[in-house]
Amino acid sequence: MAVYVYRCAEHGVLDVVAPIGTAPATASCPRCAGTATRVFTAPRLSLGSAPARALLDRTERSADSPDVVTRPPSPGRAPAAPRNPALARLPRP
Repeated sequence: MAVYVYRCAEHGVLDVVAPIGTAPATASCPRCAGTATRVFTAPRLSLGSAPARALLDRTERSADSPDVVTRPPSPGRAPAAPRNPALARLPRP
């Protein structure tokens, strides 16, 4: 389902939920039963989950101001990977 935005001349903006691609050009206003015309808006991507919004924000931000590496990583031991108990049952050479 998608949310479509319509504008009534008397009552302003109203949202109508309909299956994708089935939105009519006009809808009736629930307050006055007048004709409301469809308003084309940007997709409401911010209504997704918080991780999805954060990913989209990071991706968009990296287009204009990417993270810049100013020095190589410090030498040292890489962090150990967590042990997988399923691998313990494999035969060892």
